[in-house]
Amino acid sequence: MLICVPKILARRNRNPPRTLNIQPIKSFGANRISIIVNRHSSTTGLQSSIVNRQSSIGWLVFYLLLTPATGAELQRYEYSADAMGGAFSVALYAASRAKADAAAAAAFTQLRRLDHMLSNYRPDSEWSEVNRYAAERAVKVTQELLDLLSACLEYSRRSEGAFDITVGPLMKVWGFHNGFGRFADDAAVHETLARVGYTHILLDSANRTVRFARAGVEIDPGGIGKGYAVDCMIEVLKRNGIERALVSAAGSSIYALGAPPGQDGWQVRIREPNNSDRNVYELLLKDESLSTSGSSRKFFRANGQIYGHILDPRTGYPVRGVLLAAVIAPRTLDSEAWTKAFLVNGRSWSVQHIPPGFRVFYCEEEAGRSLCGWLP
Repeated sequence: MLICVPKILARRNRNPPRTLNIQPIKSFGANRISIIVNRHSSTTGLQSSIVNRQSSIGWLVFYLLLTPATGAELQRYEYSADAMGGAFSVALYAASRAKADAAAAAAFTQLRRLDHMLSNYRPDSEWSEVNRYAAERAVKVTQELLDLLSACLEYSRRSEGAFDITVGPLMKVWGFHNGFGRFADDAAVHETLARVGYTHILLDSANRTVRFARAGVEIDPGGIGKGYAVDCMIEVLKRNGIERALVSAAGSSIYALGAPPGQDGWQVRIREPNNSDRNVYELLLKDESLSTSGSSRKFFRANGQIYGHILDPRTGYPVRGVLLAAVIAPRTLDSEAWTKAFLVNGRSWSVQHIPPGFRVFYCEEEAGRSLCGWLP
């Protein structure tokens, strides 16, 4: 079982993690989500609403309802910071500003540590060090990273290769690494596939090392980094006495701890893949995670076809027909990884392979329309 450890092992030539700019905010969220906040006063009976702009990028809409608390009066406090290429947000309930600020600061310190470890955009990260040297020699890593990579390989085995952190070279050849894509011909895809495949990752648990079986292999944290960070932040909030909180990573992976006072859970709505102004489902989350993945927001057109950024690591080509997969699971690491597996493998496979305790919401394209619903 993965544990979010408080420190990484010291290594040479390693700069300290940069400081995150943590902002207390009145309207929870940033670019990828929208919130409606209802403020209710039991003494005055006054009620007002603050509505954030809706983004066409994110898949989830959160509704945070403030109601009178019983016992010790709880207030809602909200914070955000950018990390791992996206906006992380925390909404929590606490009896005082001091307790809320301390808990949030600890959670974002954890996020800063993980950004330093897992980022493939930071040349000094532990993840980047593996990419830089693992094809030449065995790279010594922290136990935390080794455990995380081991979990990734298990996801790959269970998904029959649909989830694969070595997909990075394919993302580059299709132009999705830092952009919205470009057409890749068959020859380029075929050449790149030789460097893709989770079996190229060789872990040595006894010596705590990682090595790649061939040159050109790269690992990409995009399918698991944010989910793992959310889980770790939740654990830090718990250790700081917080019992009610919602942590969001880029509006696509969230964990709901407890529920707002007077509510049965945190209200979440899933957006329709082809129409960000329309929601296709509303649900309540409590002590569970929800992650979404889809390709209808990042794509390009070529030769009369639409190519999305979700790639099948086994064929090298973009997934067709499935617009969105949303997974509810006990851990955000699990829900984030399994969205890719369900999206790539399709409905029939997904129905047969849903892990116990998971729920899967699926949107497919048929005749230009989105057909959405929960898988049995």
